[in-house]
Amino acid sequence: MELSLAGLIGAALGTIVSAATYGRLIDAIEERLRNRRVALDDRATFAQEIALLRRGILAADLLVCAGLGYWIGLTIGG
Repeated sequence: MELSLAGLIGAALGTIVSAATYGRLIDAIEERLRNRRVALDDRATFAQEIALLRRGILAADLLVCAGLGYWIGLTIGG
C-alpha cells in the first residue's frame, strides 16, 4: 500500500473539518439530550454518559472526515 501526498493532504484537511464541526455537533446533541431528560435524578451518571458520547462522536467524526479527505485527495490529486 502506497501513501500519496495528495491523499495525506486531503486527510489533514478532513481532520481540520472534523475539528471545526465537532463543537457544533456536540452542542446540538447535548442540548437535545438535556431537553429530553426531564428529571436529572443521577447527575453523575448523566455526566458519564455525556463524556462517553463526546469521545465516541469525536472518534467517529475524525475517522469519517479524515477518511473522506484522504479519498477525495486521492481522487482529485491522483
